[in-house]
Amino acid sequence: MQSASEPGHTILAVCDILWYMAINALLFDVDGVLLDSSATHRRIWDNWSDMRGLDRDLVWSLTHARRPEDTIRDIAPDLDPIAERKVLNELMTKEGDAFPAAPGAVNLLRKLDHRFWALVTSGSRAPVHRRFQLAAIPLPRVQIFGEDVEHSKPHPEGYLKAAELLLADPADCIVIEDAPHGITAGKAAGCTVVAVATTHPSGDLIKADACFPSLEEATPYLLTAVSGGKSSHMP
Repeated sequence: MQSASEPGHTILAVCDILWYMAINALLFDVDGVLLDSSATHRRIWDNWSDMRGLDRDLVWSLTHARRPEDTIRDIAPDLDPIAERKVLNELMTKEGDAFPAAPGAVNLLRKLDHRFWALVTSGSRAPVHRRFQLAAIPLPRVQIFGEDVEHSKPHPEGYLKAAELLLADPADCIVIEDAPHGITAGKAAGCTVVAVATTHPSGDLIKADACFPSLEEATPYLLTAVSGGKSSHMP
């Protein structure tokens, strides 16, 4: 995997990857990619772990790019995941929905035609809509949420469904992810995957095709790819 945080020649290599690709769509994860929500989610899961007498770090390690119910089934199979999701929702309500947009997210999305990008998240529709509204983040036509799929990440169902609704071949899509489970899902769907090292160190994201320190730093290359390589952002 090429990392854009490494010396300059690797940035050119990443650029070369995207230059030759006929990209028809960008498929974005939400938390850690478009929303800077990691600190809030960590507080919520830590509070829940304390309530249930579970190891905070172990629980947190199983939450990324997954539906809460799936995390609960893995970490505490004796608990009712539906009931525990309600507890987590109550903790979330106390936190509020004012999550900041990730640096560069609004700038990037406002430059994209809504027909050529989608959301694919393990989160739920109503909370994500509220957070996007509060953060002034635009919404695309195609949005895939945790309740829209039978199998959550690392299963590819969400990304495959998004590509289908966009009338795009998965091979012509770039997935933008921040977590290993999401990268696995994107690769299994047959997409190219660009990782942003916002919630995980780059060493955890080695299965992605390219990795950038942030969405903001990835933006010129994503715009180049979706415009067919004809971009003034090229070095």
